[in-house]
Amino acid sequence: MKADPRLYVALDVPDIGQARAMVKALGDVVVSYKVGLQLLPVGGTEFARELKRAGKNVFLDYKLHDIGATVEKATRSITAVDADLLTVHATPEVMAAAVRGRGNSSLKIMAVTVLTSLDDGALADMGYFMTVEELVMHRVKQAVAAGVDGVISSPLEAKKIRAIVPRDFLLVTPGVRLPGGDKGDQKRIATPRNALTNGASHIVVGRPITQADDPRKAALEILASIGG
Repeated sequence: MKADPRLYVALDVPDIGQARAMVKALGDVVVSYKVGLQLLPVGGTEFARELKRAGKNVFLDYKLHDIGATVEKATRSITAVDADLLTVHATPEVMAAAVRGRGNSSLKIMAVTVLTSLDDGALADMGYFMTVEELVMHRVKQAVAAGVDGVISSPLEAKKIRAIVPRDFLLVTPGVRLPGGDKGDQKRIATPRNALTNGASHIVVGRPITQADDPRKAALEILASIGG
């Protein structure tokens, strides 16, 4: 089965050796990978360069969140990696700064709306007076105004987001599981097919593949479920 670039496999593993082993195990079945905070302090950025040299698509899930000047400079530095996607938190100052820092590079800035591990109760505990859906849609509108390239949201909000954003706006959804799969710490999930049908441009799958007894077989099951 041909690899589908819409499927990003999350390399949320402890070290670069395990990440390389996972990429080798998946072989030509997967062409897109997410490198996040777990790998960042142990060589994740250089590993991202390695993946790019191997012809892979790379999503840097660094979730930048700081004062505007710092985010702008960090984003400018990250453009040297030649990654495809970079996440920042969806606050107006942060998003605008990342867009400035990206400049004329091909790096796509993705704004994180509300983490898929959060639900309405968790937001209330944090002091928000909106539901998850209300906060997601509020931040999506701000993301479009800020000029970012897309957002990260759960599959459950994908359909409503797609209805209000430009046609080429990217929508990446983590929290994707096959029917009957373990939810783990995710609270707002959907199947791969439903996520894409609802408007996602890309999906992120981690543990259902990386913690499977046979990761390649698990990836093939995901691809089959989305018609890859």
